[in-house]
Order: sequence, then structure tokens, then C-alpha cells
Amino acid sequence: MTATAENPTRFGETSAAARLRRFAAVRERTARLCDPLAIEDYVIQTVAEVSPPKWHLAHTTWFFEHFILAEHLAHYRRFHTDYGYLFNSYYEGVGKYFPRTQRGLLSRPSVSEILAYRRHVNQAMNTLLSANLSKDRSKRIMQLTEIGLQHEQQHQELLLMDIKYNFAFNPMKPAYLDSSNKEEQGSAAPESVEFAWLSIPGGLVEVGTSTTHRFVYDNEKPRHRVHLQPFLLGNRLVTNGEYLEFIAAGGYQQPQWWLADGWNTVQQNQIRAPLYWYQKKADWFVYTLRGEVRLDEQEPVSHVSYYEADAYARWRGARLPLEQEWEHALSCHPPDTTTANFVEKGVRHPLPANANAKTDLYQGVGDLWEWSSSPYQPYPGYRAFPGLLGEYNGKFMCNQMVLRGGCCVTPATHFRPTYRNFFFPYDRWAFSGIRLAKDGG
Repeated sequence: MTATAENPTRFGETSAAARLRRFAAVRERTARLCDPLAIEDYVIQTVAEVSPPKWHLAHTTWFFEHFILAEHLAHYRRFHTDYGYLFNSYYEGVGKYFPRTQRGLLSRPSVSEILAYRRHVNQAMNTLLSANLSKDRSKRIMQLTEIGLQHEQQHQELLLMDIKYNFAFNPMKPAYLDSSNKEEQGSAAPESVEFAWLSIPGGLVEVGTSTTHRFVYDNEKPRHRVHLQPFLLGNRLVTNGEYLEFIAAGGYQQPQWWLADGWNTVQQNQIRAPLYWYQKKADWFVYTLRGEVRLDEQEPVSHVSYYEADAYARWRGARLPLEQEWEHALSCHPPDTTTANFVEKGVRHPLPANANAKTDLYQGVGDLWEWSSSPYQPYPGYRAFPGLLGEYNGKFMCNQMVLRGGCCVTPATHFRPTYRNFFFPYDRWAFSGIRLAKDGG
């Protein structure tokens, strides 16, 4: 496969023109995601877990400046000496950084200054990517650039998740997207998909990857063998309607379904439904990036924590799949990527399972990140990225759970079947959903 502006495969082996196109395409998409925002929207941070849009624009830019330009472009001039402190996220080896919980308290630098910062770094990166360099030096720069682009695509996803949370905090429930734009909205499946169990064989299977031909994160490596028992996997994601049954049955009031930490969490925070759900008299509504809409019972339930997903699975007499089971099932039942709901589809909201998809594992990629029952830990033989980038993934391999599959705000060229996302078990602002599993085959 040849790399294009939207395809990271063999990034370092393509022409300079192709590399420049991909760099420009990824950077431009981040900026375009901010087009619907008013200037006031760029700075707000309504909870510690999310960041202001302005910070995402600056942090992804700082990543290229610090990890690539400062070391590899001769006579590079940093845009501002304070930006390393303001926009470093968590790299302890780089130095001190501004507290995450206070990012929304800074009115300066202004949005216009941040956009000027992006232009400054883009121009410098264009110079570097166009330079005539030695083979070894060029290879290293291309590797770092691809990490930077993949990092920015992660932040494109986080940017939309954070915008949604910030907007939902507003009692006016403002819309980020125009609901009248039918082209962006896409279309739901013409008929519903009945739930069914898929029988997945067990045995000694291979998961992960050891590829050197395309970009993968260090936490996806190496490819290794695991032994799985035969199991059953739901052919689609759990729907809003099915989750409503859990609520109606008193699931949030019955501790027998919950892990101890989960029960404490829902009680202390008075959680009685997924994030963004609320009732008006007897009717349920949900906040979306297009504003408030009536709850569609055919859509997959989203914005649930691991605790909620696990409790629902127990209530149904099932469980959540291991991440290795999910990856193995995807190899046994390849998804129909032509119908996958990634960010390029323009919907930015999970859709009902598409009955026309050419697969029997519906919503296997796109729509929602799927909680697994696997803790986020290193694979056998794991090796972190060299240097300061070793802090990218490995330092978080504690107290978090793995999610698989991508979601409706994930860039399609950023996703891989071996991709391991991870969140704390109480997190709900991500586009996260539920797929059931059972023992047996």
C-alpha cells in the first residue's frame, strides 16, 4: 500500500511531497474541527479531565517543536520561551509543566497567538521535511514526525470529546454542529439488527503486532501468543433501549451488580443513567454535538464508565470481553470498514448497527470505543519508545482499563485492530460503549 495524505503506511519511505501532504492534511483537520467554535469556546475547561480547545491546538504544536524541530532543524527559533511550560502535558523528563486542572484559567496566550504559533511550527516543519538529509537522519525525523501526527490525531478525538463535555455543561445545551446539514448527518441503518451471539473458537492465538512496515504505538508490541477458551461475543453493541431496561429494573439501585469501587462511585456522584442522558417528564433525551435530541433506542448506549458497562453485563448474565478476545474475534469476523462510522463520516455520533454491512460482527470498528475487562498492562517483551517519548504510554500502565475498536470521532487512518486505548474505570466523557461476551462456544 502506498502512503497518501491520509495514509500513514511507510511514511518515511515516501516522497517529500507525499510526506508534506500528509503533514498538512492532519494539521489542517485539527484547525477545521475548531471552525464551529466562537472565540469564547476556546478557553473553557468545565472539569479537570477535559482541556480547552486552545490548549489542544497549542499542545499538539509544542510536540513537533520540542521533540523534532528543537533538535533536528538548524537555527530553529522557538516561538515563545514560556510555551514549553504552558503546553507540555505530562513529560517529566522535559521539565515542569502548568497544572492540568488550571488550563482553563488562562486567557493568554490568545487564540490568535496560538494560531500564529501553529503557522510558525508548520512552516519550520515544511522546511525540515523538504530538506535533503542523510538516510539515517531522514529516517529518524520521519519516525518522529509520524508519532507527532498520530499524537495529533489522538488529540483530534479528544478535542471533540472535550468540546462535547464543555458544551453540555451549559444549561442552554448549545450545538457544536449544524443539525440541518444532512450531508454530515449521514443516515441510520434501514432496519435494526437483532442481537445474537457469535461463537468464537479458542486455542493458542496471536495478538498484538511486531510490524515494521507501518506505524504502531509501543504498547501494541510485540506480537505474542495467548491461550483463549472458546467464547461467545455479541454481534453488535448494546443499545439505548436495552440499557433502559437495566435502568427500569433498578440496576443503579442494586449493589449486587456492581464492583465495590463502581458502587461507591455511582452512589457518591448520584449517577442514575449514562452521561448526557436526562429526563423530561417520562421522556428521555440526550445531549449530542448537534444539541439536545430525543433518545433513540436503536443507537448504541454511549458515555458509560467501565463500572456501568460491567454492572450491565452482570445484570444480563454476561461479561465484558478480554481485549485479546476482542482482537481475536475481529480476525475471525472481519468488520465492514466501508460502513464504519469514523470521524470522516461527519456524523460525530454513534449510529445503530447497519443491517447492510457485509459482516456478522456489527460495529466492530468505529461508533464507540468498547470496554474490555482487561487492565492496561504491558505485553510480554514490551519496549517503550526510546528517549523522552518513553513516557508516552508505559507510565500509564496502572489502574486503567483497555478499550478497543475506535469511535465516531476517531480518524480512520489513526485506527488499527491492534490499537489499545485506555481510560480510568470511572471515566465517562469518552465515546465508550458496551459489547457483551460469555464463556462457552
